[in-house]
Amino acid sequence: MRAADLQDRKDRDLLERVTAGDHAAFAEIYRRYAPTAFGLAVRMLGERAMAEEVLQEVFLSIWRRAGAFDPARGSVRSWLFAQIHHRSVDVVRREEAERRRSQVSVTPAADDGSVDEVIEESWLKARRSHVRNALGSLSAEQRQMIELAYFQGMTQSQVARATGVPLGTVKSRTLAAMRRLRDALAGTMMEDGWSTSS
Repeated sequence: MRAADLQDRKDRDLLERVTAGDHAAFAEIYRRYAPTAFGLAVRMLGERAMAEEVLQEVFLSIWRRAGAFDPARGSVRSWLFAQIHHRSVDVVRREEAERRRSQVSVTPAADDGSVDEVIEESWLKARRSHVRNALGSLSAEQRQMIELAYFQGMTQSQVARATGVPLGTVKSRTLAAMRRLRDALAGTMMEDGWSTSS
């Protein structure tokens, strides 16, 4: 049996265990493929923060829907990378659509209401940019906690089960990450004249 076939058989066994809720099997799949998958997302998106989001979304989907894998359509490795590719394409399309909408929104305003909408859109974009930069200041472990807990809406207990990290560690990492985000946002927003109390 070829090495690639042997590896895929091992991956399929791990995926079957993930379907049964095996956290150790999920951690092993993540260890094997997360670095390469992240590199693919970065190449497609050109931004590490968005690539991190894609990576976490895909692996969360694998945890929840490992049973959706169809061996007849290819290897576990190709299935996983295809998900990274498709999700990255979706993000690119979404960002492009948002860029086009923002271009339309800055056309000459017809009334005061339109001016207010343009100002609000500019403010929201600035806030998103600062949050993205602040996330980039976190460690990989802290970003993972924030993304799963706040972007994916998972409880800390669910985060602990999905990552295989002890609940106490999840809580301490999340608290440290929130403090670091608060400090980073307070500094960058005040530099640009935005109030962090809004």
